[in-house]
Amino acid sequence: MRQTDAERARTRTGASAGPDSPRVAAVLERLVTAIATGQYLPGSRLPPERDLAAALGAGRMTVRAALAHLARRGLIETRRGRTGGSFVVQQWPESSTAIVGRTLSATYAQLRDLCEAIARLHGAVCRAAAEARSPADLARIEDALDVYAGAESGLASQQADSALHLAIIDAAHNDTLRRVLADLEGQLSIGAPAHLWGAPEGMRAMEVRALREHRELVAAIAGRRADDAERIARAHVAIDLELLTAALARTGVLPAPAR
Repeated sequence: MRQTDAERARTRTGASAGPDSPRVAAVLERLVTAIATGQYLPGSRLPPERDLAAALGAGRMTVRAALAHLARRGLIETRRGRTGGSFVVQQWPESSTAIVGRTLSATYAQLRDLCEAIARLHGAVCRAAAEARSPADLARIEDALDVYAGAESGLASQQADSALHLAIIDAAHNDTLRRVLADLEGQLSIGAPAHLWGAPEGMRAMEVRALREHRELVAAIAGRRADDAERIARAHVAIDLELLTAALARTGVLPAPAR
């Protein structure tokens, strides 16, 4: 049977999607996993419905229904007013574990390939930054490093990390590298450019490790040691896959071996 124009519109927007709709369930599982793996940490505001719909390839009504389910699960709360929106209040309750395991196990091979590609591209970006950075670029990078070093664990550290990496990307002065990297990171994390931050367990140890690697990377860029900058960056960004693997292990599911 051919759909009417109105029916096609409802399908695109998700207006006909009920609580048990596969479309709503798929978006819900993506968002539950994004929150559990630290793409969005407690205290962070989710993007507007329109932006989430574009990132997830879903209709706004589908996203709205999924957000309502997140609120009922106690993962987010909606605040009204000019500074309102949907805010994360709980990262990984036990009720999320099965969803995280199912979502990550189904996409792990793709995520592993994405992480490898992103690490290689970050290496190229940091090599370019070491070669092309100006004194002003370096001052901005060093200021961002200082902010990261003084940030509190969790959301503040994640935001400072994003600012540092964006300063390094700007220092590369290559719009093509910027666009390709943004596209790949958007496929890995709907929270991009914020990086994965992992589950609460082990988060502070990861942040301390990242600070050490950040300092090594900034020193290489400052000294125009392009080979070192590329090597350090590739190893540093491997944290993303480590966090995804740890999240999958927490669910009791073992990742498939690499090809």
